[in-house]
Amino acid sequence: MAYQRVFGIVLDSVGTGAADDANRYGDLGADTLGHVGEDYAGNLHLPNLARLGLSNLRDVPIQGVPVVKSALGCYGKMAEISAGKDSMDGHWEMMGLPVKQVLDTFPHGFPEALIQQIETFSGRPVIVNQPYSGTQVIHDYGEEQLATGALIVYTSGDSVLQIAAHEAVISVEELYRICEYVRGLVNGPEYLIGRVIARPYLGSDRDHFTRTANRRDFSLVPPEVTDLDRLQLAGYQVIGIGKINDIFSGTGINQAFHNESNQDGMQHLLDVMDTDFNGFCFMNLVDFDAMYGHRRDPQGFGQALMEFDQALGQVMERLRSDDLLMITADHGNDPGFKGTDHTRENVPLLVYSPSMQTPNQSLGTRTTFADFGATILDNFRITPGEGESFYQTIKND
Repeated sequence: MAYQRVFGIVLDSVGTGAADDANRYGDLGADTLGHVGEDYAGNLHLPNLARLGLSNLRDVPIQGVPVVKSALGCYGKMAEISAGKDSMDGHWEMMGLPVKQVLDTFPHGFPEALIQQIETFSGRPVIVNQPYSGTQVIHDYGEEQLATGALIVYTSGDSVLQIAAHEAVISVEELYRICEYVRGLVNGPEYLIGRVIARPYLGSDRDHFTRTANRRDFSLVPPEVTDLDRLQLAGYQVIGIGKINDIFSGTGINQAFHNESNQDGMQHLLDVMDTDFNGFCFMNLVDFDAMYGHRRDPQGFGQALMEFDQALGQVMERLRSDDLLMITADHGNDPGFKGTDHTRENVPLLVYSPSMQTPNQSLGTRTTFADFGATILDNFRITPGEGESFYQTIKND
């Protein structure tokens, strides 16, 4: 019998070692989970993730996270085939739509013609216009933005255009309106950018500026149907928690919840678990990436993992016999690595249900993230567009 409710949790940026093609991205040697464990020197306590097989799926166990003799679930890794290593690439591929076209990146800043269009529409000058760490850019330029009302425009190694503004100077609504306009400028063919990101912040000076939870991602609209659409068209409920709704531009989603934090996201998940529905609940927890990965903060990253692990215990206790839990990530962002960009890594894959018939099985290294969505569709007897299902290994009958 099929699982009635499937819960997918994406631990944003929690990679598990360099992918085979990491050298193409300058990421050879990256290992988010491994380096966080090393920084904690054996004091990284993740008992629930360990029980599910988090160290079992690795060639080298995570320090402090033991390999278990009999994992509660099935475990493995997934390799990415999309052309990039951004959140949009990872999530779209999970849902059966690998991003095979290389999107535009701007290592030297955006073209002047594009900047002029942003200035003309907004009536505000643009400052910075170069790759930058999101927290460092408001530290270095936030006081100028606060004084002048300019837009801080910056990018990273990914296909993103980010606009930061102090909420007391430019309202969140105005910033969203500007980002929506910019989204319309970069849908191709001249510029094709994956995400335009609004980055509001607050604070009185450079030493006290902090980004707020009013971040919003304006992503490309998926050019083809995704597994979310396939589920919805087949009559199943699709619930998005966190930035899922933004990443898919609202397509294929019946109900969406915005997260203020990882803790808020986990509470949303627990609330959804208290409801009766038949379908898929897809959640992204972004704090690992936004607050610790990009800031190269392994201690904060590890603390966030331990807090998640504690909340995961509550989720596991509430799972019904006909529920399926799938935990993975969308890319890496190794806080022990160089730079401040995402890292091209394989991602963990942990799958559990109280009624799973054959737990403690290795799912191997999946050749595409699309196997994640293909398995969900297979559970609901829907033909997948991409990927190979591993449902027969994790089924409950």
